[in-house]
Amino acid sequence: MFFIMGISSGQKKLEFVQTIFCSKCSQFGRLELYITYTSFTLFFIPIFKWNKKYYAKAACCGALYTIEAEIGKKIANKETITLTEQDLHLINNPNSYTNDNPCPNCGYALYPDYSYCPKCGFRL
Repeated sequence: MFFIMGISSGQKKLEFVQTIFCSKCSQFGRLELYITYTSFTLFFIPIFKWNKKYYAKAACCGALYTIEAEIGKKIANKETITLTEQDLHLINNPNSYTNDNPCPNCGYALYPDYSYCPKCGFRL
């Protein structure tokens, strides 16, 4: 007898959409909720999951937020929840770069923490 089992990471989009006025890009948009997890699989079927984390993504600008696990569990259980600014903890805003930090080689707008230009590969 032989078993196919393993540990893998997964992501699932939850059935939650909330219309917001985004404080990062000053546009109307929507929040979509995702859960990431690690799971033990047996014959490619997840048996149990752990290390669950909940994220909200703003569709207007792509800003990514973490939310508390208890709020995420309520939403996953299909409870009616309205997220507020206090529930959202910004971890990534892809539009946070400005033209104040251009690449000296090609002029591409860069994030301040880049070591290399993603467009031309110039070392900064």
